[in-house]
Amino acid sequence: MNERKPADEIAALSAAIAACRLCRDAPAKGPEDRLPHEPRPVAVLSARARILIAGQAPGLRVHESGLPFNDASGDRLREWMGVTREEFYDPKKFAIVPMGFCFPGYDAHGSDLPPRRECAPLWRARVIAAMPQVELVLAIGQYAQAWHLGAAKAKSMTDTVRDWRRHLGRNAAPAVLPLPHPSWRNTGWLKRNPWFSDEVLPELRKRVKTLTE
Repeated sequence: MNERKPADEIAALSAAIAACRLCRDAPAKGPEDRLPHEPRPVAVLSARARILIAGQAPGLRVHESGLPFNDASGDRLREWMGVTREEFYDPKKFAIVPMGFCFPGYDAHGSDLPPRRECAPLWRARVIAAMPQVELVLAIGQYAQAWHLGAAKAKSMTDTVRDWRRHLGRNAAPAVLPLPHPSWRNTGWLKRNPWFSDEVLPELRKRVKTLTE
């Protein structure tokens, strides 16, 4: 029997993710917590990319366009990485797989809700296993950091990111580089923590260049 080629496995898994309606039809917290709008899973899997961008969940603009990081946060992230928009959306260079695939909606204060609880338990391990060529995970925000770093994650996002050298140097594959979310809401955090721009961004750009050439 012929083994399935990696690209075929990725295509099949991507199609299954696109068809997923679990958060609408069988929400983890019960019928009262069903996703209030039609799900639109957004994820870019790749059989070739050596970098996985692991975010939180799509925002409304991404939900409407179906294109991950198609917003101001994406512009800032691309600036951090030192890549063009064209390079960013090249699946040969980057896989983009958030912790939650669908826009979760807003809370009472107008902020995005956390990633849906249904996504990661169902899909995350399968996605990672289907992309063994990935050498670096950019873990953006506390939810991605919790999954990809496990017990190594600090209590706060700031402390997790501040400890980036240890995470990159740990004896595990793929390497994980924790990053804050590039949202405009974190502009104040960036000003209060200049070490991020001075220390982390040069390393990020160096690794991105090396792994995408």
